[in-house]
Amino acid sequence: MKVSVNQAVISSDAANAAVTAAVARARELNILVNVGVADSGGNLAAFLRMPGAFLQSIDIAIDKATTAAGFGFPTSGWQEALPEGSLLREGILQRPGVVAFGGGVPIKIDGEVIGGIGVSGGTEEEDEQCALAGIAALA
Repeated sequence: MKVSVNQAVISSDAANAAVTAAVARARELNILVNVGVADSGGNLAAFLRMPGAFLQSIDIAIDKATTAAGFGFPTSGWQEALPEGSLLREGILQRPGVVAFGGGVPIKIDGEVIGGIGVSGGTEEEDEQCALAGIAALA
């Protein structure tokens, strides 16, 4: 019986590059954001807050990152994944730290989730654009 497994996680250098690139995209969009990167185990790997970004968005950004890392799909995908009115939808959306709106994207290397990035402070679309810019910096 195997008693342990290896789990790939994002490196600290990559996590820092991702938050830096996400903030650069936010500057281009003229918005103030908080950006968090979680590793594949849901642990915070990097965080960056632009001065003046909403304080309440700190936890939202981190929750978006951990939700995307934990479930392996963008937080914007919940609307499609769970039908309105289903008990599963109601149960999942009541779990602490689960975010079901845009701005969180899993970070994958060769199809394997190594983490997630979450951005909060703009619209859902702006937040997701910033998150995708963070991922693009890792290519």
